[in-house]
Amino acid sequence: QVQLVESGGGLVQAGGSLRLSCAASGTIFSINVMGWYRQAPGKQRELVARITKGGSTNYADSVKGRFTISRDNTKNTVYLQMNSLKPEDTAVYYCKADLSSITYYWGQGTQVTVSS
Repeated sequence: QVQLVESGGGLVQAGGSLRLSCAASGTIFSINVMGWYRQAPGKQRELVARITKGGSTNYADSVKGRFTISRDNTKNTVYLQMNSLKPEDTAVYYCKADLSSITYYWGQGTQVTVSS
């Protein structure tokens, strides 16, 4: 079992920055990939960024150059630094931990609202 607790969401003006954190607990040694996903009202949940245990990263095209995912294995925490935020970044952001292709856990989500 893995528990994920997200924090750092909030309301920010366009062009501003936020940093999301996701702290993992439980059988964390089994986590291979951690990622951030988001879901806007009326839309499907989509990948924002992901990072492997070895530090390899992937980003959605819409956030490349603006968002940075990082991982602190000593704190069992993954971060998402979001800069140059746009109104279209408004969504609930979810942390996900993949233990394998069929075993994964989600956090409870944190709201990010970007005003124009």
